[in-house]
Amino acid sequence: MSLNSDFENGIVILGAGNVATHLSLALKKAGFPIKCIYSKTIDAAKELALKVDSHYTNEINQIPVEADIYIIAVKDEIIEEIVKNIKLQYGIIVHTAGSISMNVFENRFKNYGVFYPVQTFSKSREIDFSNIPVCIEASNKLLENKLFNLAKCLSKSVHLIDSEKRKMLHLAAVFACNFANHMYSAATEILNQSGISFDLLKPLIEETAQKAIDSDPAKAQTGPAVRNDLNVINKHLEMLKSNPELGKIYKFVSESIYKLSQQNDK
Repeated sequence: MSLNSDFENGIVILGAGNVATHLSLALKKAGFPIKCIYSKTIDAAKELALKVDSHYTNEINQIPVEADIYIIAVKDEIIEEIVKNIKLQYGIIVHTAGSISMNVFENRFKNYGVFYPVQTFSKSREIDFSNIPVCIEASNKLLENKLFNLAKCLSKSVHLIDSEKRKMLHLAAVFACNFANHMYSAATEILNQSGISFDLLKPLIEETAQKAIDSDPAKAQTGPAVRNDLNVINKHLEMLKSNPELGKIYKFVSESIYKLSQQNDK
């Protein structure tokens, strides 16, 4: 296969979860042929394949070997297993993971890389892929250009980021997304104890997120912790005595907020 071709031999997606689903749909919408969907769960493979007019299989040895590009979009712990068992004729192989090095492909394939979309995905939610940053890394310059051009067909925000920087980006994303969402879950638990609707916090969440987007999040920080208002903090900790786990989180995060604010003021 020439790296200057336009994927006329098709794309194979390995995975049928959240990332695989949104990426497959975006590729299909952009006019790229999806040749096959692979998943260990045949029903999941079939469900996604029907959405993108593709073949499907749950047997890795039945994956077409002549496709132009193979995109591994599965849980991190499954990537190495797929790498060991997949057979290609000449195609490109990439994964979509934030925390896995590109070197997972080394010594097995010539043309390999990473195609990492920086977003939280859920099958049940529609998302505009054109706004999602896509981070590219490749084993050679020619392939880097090809992956970059492919990403530009899907997104307005494409970046060349190596494995070490991508790991740091993924770590930051865990704080910004997963940990932030856990705080929403904690808030819901507190509200449920008093029969208060989470809807009352939604405008606050929207404004907090927008301020973080519009300015430096550290400078946008408000609340008792940044002021070191021990009177309010101690009252809150007293209220959380019946839930010591949330109490620990409250105390630790409050201390972290105050320390960070002091560092930024220097």
